[in-house]
Amino acid sequence: MAKSDLLVSLVRAGIAGDKPMLRSTVEAIVADERAKSHHAYADRLERALQTVAVTPPSLATSSSQRQTTVAGRDTILEVTPRISLDELVLPLPARAEGLQLIEEHVRADVLRASGYEPRHRILLSGPPGNGKTSFAEAIAEGLALPFFVVRYDALVGSYLGETNARLRALFDYARTQPCVLFFDEFDAIGKERGDDHETGEIKRVVSFLLMQIDKLPSYVVAIAATNHAELLDRAVWRRFQLKLSFPAPQIAEIAHFIERIFVSWPDRPSLTAEELARKIDATSYAEVLDFCQNVRRRQILGLGEVSINSAITAELENWSSRVKPENIYGGRFNQTIAAADAKQSNRKAKRQAAKNSEAD
Repeated sequence: MAKSDLLVSLVRAGIAGDKPMLRSTVEAIVADERAKSHHAYADRLERALQTVAVTPPSLATSSSQRQTTVAGRDTILEVTPRISLDELVLPLPARAEGLQLIEEHVRADVLRASGYEPRHRILLSGPPGNGKTSFAEAIAEGLALPFFVVRYDALVGSYLGETNARLRALFDYARTQPCVLFFDEFDAIGKERGDDHETGEIKRVVSFLLMQIDKLPSYVVAIAATNHAELLDRAVWRRFQLKLSFPAPQIAEIAHFIERIFVSWPDRPSLTAEELARKIDATSYAEVLDFCQNVRRRQILGLGEVSINSAITAELENWSSRVKPENIYGGRFNQTIAAADAKQSNRKAKRQAAKNSEAD
């Protein structure tokens, strides 16, 4: 979550007097600062947080209502959506389906008059850095709805049944208002239940999760994203009405993305967008964005003495030596991935064979 979104959430919690939300937001900021090795700043924030008094809830609110509301709020981060579909470079099916989804909800009364509900359960799959999270945020922006990002650190518990209780609170809270509920890295809780390496607790969590998704009203748009679709439980796929793929971009798509970035630069480089796309050899839009932002940083810090062409040349020299999985694992990287896929396929084949023998 962006630092600006956390600060907005912090201000809202302070104005509303929502101390649980204030506490969870500050904890998220502390975690973010520690990840950046800003330990002194993080320690100051934690000390300040300890001074926040815990105010008992109103006596007019029942105990069960208080627990559900607080627990539900603690498991999400509300992000202010700022990205629209028009700003994204998306594969044609994803763009068309996104526009159709927004129209279905905007004109839901027309659908309901004919006995239909708008689709509201969407599954996004594909390699990281290619727009899944941005697509979910753009749907929230197009519908002018709150964008709730599920926090797995606050959702998954270590005790038996604790995760299911938090899941129930999360979905109960989401049902209180129209919203977009986003599960990033959905394979973390939607894993294949037939996997022999998973515990019985995980299998119960998946079953309960699927039941809760089924019960969501259509005004709650649930969007799940995964980088590892092969790890999802087979029943998960059936729960989602719309399944979209976000594949790694080709050279032409990367060039189109770079061209849109060029438009915002004060100077246009001598390289064409397609030439730069081939030199970068990126595997995701996120990598391309990182490269272009690094170029602009070099030029800005040059205070007029560094041209855009010089900045691109310098960044390309460093870019070729960037850390990549194949640099870490060498030629074994693809072999490792293939071996993992083969093991999973063998486990599934053995389970199917066992089922067939039982049937015979």
